[in-house]
Parts: sequence; structure tokens; C-alpha cells
Amino acid sequence: MPLQQTAYTNASILTPRGVIKGSILVDGTRIHAVRHDDAGHQGTDRADTARTREVDLGGRFVLPGFVDAHTHLLMLGQSLQKVQLRGASSLAEIQEAVKDARRRNPGAPRILGGGWLYSALDGTAPDRAMLDAAVEDVPVYLDANDLHSVWVNSAALAELGITADTEDPHGGSITRDPETGEATGMLLETAAQQIVWPALARQATDTDRDSWLESAISHYLASGVTSVVDMAVEDNDLQAFLRAEIRHGGELPLRIKGHWFVHRRPTVEENLQQVHRAVELAAQVDSPTLKMAGIKLVLDGVIDSCTAAMKEPYFDGTNGDPIWDREALIPVVAAADAAGLQIAIHAIGDEASDIALDALEAAYAINGPRDRRHRIEHLETVTPENVVRLARLGVVASMQPVHADPAIQHNWQAMLGDDRTDRAYPWVEFIAAGATLALSTDAPTAPHEPLPNMYVAATRKSALDQSLPANLPRYALDLESALHHATRDAAYSCRAERQEGSIEPGFLADFAVLEADPLSEDPIGLLSNQTCLVVVNGVHRYETPSGLLSRREEAHQERIRTPSECSPS
Repeated sequence: MPLQQTAYTNASILTPRGVIKGSILVDGTRIHAVRHDDAGHQGTDRADTARTREVDLGGRFVLPGFVDAHTHLLMLGQSLQKVQLRGASSLAEIQEAVKDARRRNPGAPRILGGGWLYSALDGTAPDRAMLDAAVEDVPVYLDANDLHSVWVNSAALAELGITADTEDPHGGSITRDPETGEATGMLLETAAQQIVWPALARQATDTDRDSWLESAISHYLASGVTSVVDMAVEDNDLQAFLRAEIRHGGELPLRIKGHWFVHRRPTVEENLQQVHRAVELAAQVDSPTLKMAGIKLVLDGVIDSCTAAMKEPYFDGTNGDPIWDREALIPVVAAADAAGLQIAIHAIGDEASDIALDALEAAYAINGPRDRRHRIEHLETVTPENVVRLARLGVVASMQPVHADPAIQHNWQAMLGDDRTDRAYPWVEFIAAGATLALSTDAPTAPHEPLPNMYVAATRKSALDQSLPANLPRYALDLESALHHATRDAAYSCRAERQEGSIEPGFLADFAVLEADPLSEDPIGLLSNQTCLVVVNGVHRYETPSGLLSRREEAHQERIRTPSECSPS
């Protein structure tokens, strides 16, 4: 008969009650027991060793699999193939990277890049001429680091059919020359989402999308992530997920929960049609490793491009209008809430979070008491009053430590230009108010790896440039707490807290093994720590290329017992 159980022994294990030295017994897809080691008991009980394989972890650190509660899977997979610009510190470096991409692949029909930072332009507004100077014979599309705008060259504007007569979509803008009205090469917010994204999607094939998804999954597994929440699912994304489910025999290698992206349209009827579609999908797509959980609404933009909706203007006197005003938002939120969908609202500016909470309160009043698990995403600036209100309403604060990395804060702080920067990313305020804080990455707006994310969370220092001072260190989290916010609380944020995000009996066997114990060394060690093994649903989905654990298993094969080999109890 096949083995039914696996005992992971000789480990330091992060449990809900702290770290213990002991073992984890996995029976099928779930954790059967978590045991302390002591003088008279090591690993599993004798009676449990029948048909039990033992994996000696060599004292390594085991924690629940990370739940990246806010990501974009296909975008992440595609971004790994784009020209990487996050490290470019000047316009010249961006231009050289684009030129180099053209030289390396002269037959490419267009150049795609991503991750560029406004600070690299040293206060100069990006325009098409800058990119034309690098490459002008094929279209160039460069996603900003926040994915809320796309910088293009003249050939890309021509490919998109954008002229002086092209109207701005609702909630977005095509930047223009004030004298001629011609597009200057920056497409902001819904101009990126509703013009650029569909145009590029038409150029991609299902084979491309399948490749992007597999790349994202493999990268996540290798970094210790066992579950993700995709926060902008559209038809192409969902079809890729469903194909992957078939490709992997009905069970995805990691768990995916999706939020259907509801675009801001001109009429209430068009907006509600998208909610109805999300309700249909939630009923149709519901398997152990793939679920459609709710909707995603992008209420405002980002601070770097001055499109986040603020209560007070930016340094230059301008302000960002909300993409969804209260009149348009409340019917959508109320309909989704009534249908039992989770609602995730992107709100970065302090005015945006005010609108989001108003809409949620209105939905509560309309629909009455019910089980809810709604979320506000990012909350980079928020008033103290709304921190308290969010907690009172039971709304999850979904935040991304990597967005507070000092290496990408220069332009962010300059755009506000006042004391609002003194309460940036106030994670501990939400905890103090009694809210649930779920930590994630928002990849590919930031690196997808969870350990550098935890480094920023625990130190407020930069995972990209350690020479920089910490960014408001009073808001740093205790590292063990940060790990729980990225596992247990992230699972809570997607209604999975009863089976994911914790190592305890009855929970799904989703966990990661790290080479070093991050809680026993300086947090800087998070940047060099390695994932050795990742288990999802009781299956080894990733193992370090060195094969260390495989060799350990071979060395302990004599410990695998059958009933005839066991001593009587």
C-alpha cells in the first residue's frame, strides 16, 4: 500500500502561539499533528509511523506558506520578460536599456518595459521625444513602476491610433501639448487600462499567456508563496487560469483567488453588468485551488503621478480626481455586497479612502447585517479618523511594505511636499485601532519575493539600497508579527483563515522551509535567506536545486516503516 503520511521532523516551526522545536505530521492534504520535541518524544508517535515517510529538516525554519493577498499573476509573468527599468537612475539609463533591447532583438515588433521610476527623470515630465531618441522605428511601451501609467514613443501612439482628437476615457487622461493638443506620450490611469492594455492583449496569444502564468507560479513557489489573490482578473486571465487547471490535472500548483476587475464606465447600468458577471463567475469557478472571490475597483490613482485623490492639493496646487465618485460607486458596492462578493477597493489618497468607506457604510445600511470581508487596498495616506472607521467597519487594511521602500520614496514625498509624508504607510495605526492588517506585494509594481517584503516591514529600510535611512521607523512591525500578517491575516483577507495561513492540525498542508531562522538573526538576513522546500496541499511543489532534502530523505529511508516492521503498541 502507498504511504499515507509524511513526518517533517527536526524543525523550528512558526505556529500561532510562537516558534516551537518539533515536527509536523501531514496526512494527505492536511496537517494531522504539530508536536513539540522533548526528552522522551522525538517526532511522531510510534503508532503513527506505519506507512510514514520521514523528512528530516535539519533544524531549519518552517512557516506557513505566504499568502500574497494582492498580486497580478499574468502581469508578473510578463514583466519578468520585459526590459527591467526599476534599477535605472536616470533618463540616459532608461534610454540605453531600450536601445539595448532593440539591439538584442532587432526583429521584435515592439519593445515592452516596466518598473521605471519618476525619480529617474529628476523632475522632468516624461514625453515621447525622450523615447524616440532611443528607438523610433518600432513602438515602445514602458509601464511605470506603479502600473498606473504607460510611457510610449511616437510609434506606439500611432499604433494605438491616438491623435489630438482622441477623447480621454472616463477617469484617465492622455497627456497633451497645451498648444497643439497632440499627445505627449504619457497615458494615465484608465487611458492605460482601457486603451493600452486591450491593445497589447490583442497582440498576445494564449501560448504567451500560459507561459506568463507558469513563470509567475514557478517564481512564487520558489520564494515560499503557496496562495495568491489576483486583483485584476479579466477574461484573458481567467481563461489562462482554467487552462492551467486542466494542464495540471485539475489541481493548480498554488492556490489562486481572483477578483473580477470592474472598469469605470459612463453609466450605472454598464457598471452593474460587470458586477452581475462577477456573481456568475463566483458560482462557476469554485475549486480547491481556483476561486473567483469578488470584485476589484480602482477608486483613484497614485501619488507619484499626482492622480491619487487627496483632501489637499499636491505640491504644485493640482489634485487627482477620483475615478469613482460616490454617486457611481455606491450602487456597485451595494450590489456586490448584497450578492456576497468580496469587495476590494484601491484607495491610495486620503480622500479616496473617505469615499471608499462612505460607499461601504452605505452598502451596510442598504443590505443589513451579513458576513462580510471587504478590503481597502494600499491606504498609503489616510486620516487618523478613517483608520478608526475602517477598523470599526471590519474592513481589512490590505497594504504592501515594499511600496514604502526608501529607494522609491523620493518622488512620492516630493509630490506631497508637506507634513502628510510624516504619516505615510501607517501600518501600526491600523493594528492599534483593531483592524486586520494583511501584507502583500502588489507584484509586479514591486518585487514578488516575500522575504525582502518582510525586511521592509520589520525595519522600514530599503531592500534595494541598504545605504538609505529608514522611512519613518516608528511604523515598523515586529518581524514575527509581520510574518503572521503575511500568512494568517492574509489568509483571513481572502476568507481562507480556517484552512490556510497557519501550521496547526486540520489546516491544509501549505508551508515553506527556510534555510535560516529569520527570528534568531538580524533582519538583514532576510535578504539572503533561501527557500529550501515548499509544500502545497501536501505535495512538494518546490525543492532547492541542490537537492539537499532529497538526499536527506534517502539517508533516512530506513525509518520508513510498514505494519510488519512496527513494534506492538
